[in-house]
Amino acid sequence: METILTITNLNKIFNKSVHAVKNVSFEIQKGNVYGILGPNGSGKSTTLGIVLNVVNKTSGDYQWFNGNLPVHDALKKVGAIIERPNFYPYMTAKENLELVCKIKGISYSKVTEKLELVGLLKRQDSKFRTFSLGMKQRLAIASALLNDPEILILDEPTNGLDPQGIRQIRDLIKLIAAQGTTILLASHLLDEVEKVCTHVVVLRYGETLYHGPVEGMLANEGFFELKSENNQQLKECLVNHPTVKNIKMEDDKLLVYLNDHFDAQELNKYAFEKGIILQHLVKRRNSLEEQFLELTKNN
Repeated sequence: METILTITNLNKIFNKSVHAVKNVSFEIQKGNVYGILGPNGSGKSTTLGIVLNVVNKTSGDYQWFNGNLPVHDALKKVGAIIERPNFYPYMTAKENLELVCKIKGISYSKVTEKLELVGLLKRQDSKFRTFSLGMKQRLAIASALLNDPEILILDEPTNGLDPQGIRQIRDLIKLIAAQGTTILLASHLLDEVEKVCTHVVVLRYGETLYHGPVEGMLANEGFFELKSENNQQLKECLVNHPTVKNIKMEDDKLLVYLNDHFDAQELNKYAFEKGIILQHLVKRRNSLEEQFLELTKNN
């Protein structure tokens, strides 16, 4: 699989004291949707700024397209939105995109194609100042796609949008990815990453806590919700079982976390043989949110 971007031991220190990015390394492979996930201040935007050559790195390295192109030429194959959409308010959507085409030397024929892609073709003659925030964001995405980039980079693409706008941007990201464009987006929203990304890089205080497939982060043995007439007896029964990692009490149920495979039938049989009849037995998989909280709790 073709490598679009390689980041190796990247560091950024501001004012000799703020270590915004700490030894970050990961790769972006063609055809996937990557999410850089982390709370505000975790180093997401700084990392994107470095690879887009708008923020100077302190140390480390990054390479576009296996280093086969100088950074200036490589960035011509990149589409990016890292700030709020900024167009001329008294120009129409079409006029704004044609101006971008003129500046970048792109055929005007791309304007209609990209407006249709982002669902704004019927509003092409409307002035930018009449657009909602969600429409402005979609126009910005259209602008970033005018040069048919190999990769589209988005920094917090749904920030400030209402639920309908969020849904439209997420559906658009999926559509763009389905057409073969690699996507890298930064977000602090777990739900966003879980719904649109194939891969995730988790940052916390500038450090990488996880990078790999989203499913890999979710691939855990999950946990059981259990209830019996005597939950304390049930807990004592299970606490030393080799597949049980941890047990928590929540309301009137036990949450039994596992470190190995243990199916519901086996658990029910085990409890019954110990003289315990289960009144409630449900096996659940950890959500991305639960995995993220587990990953970051000691950091």
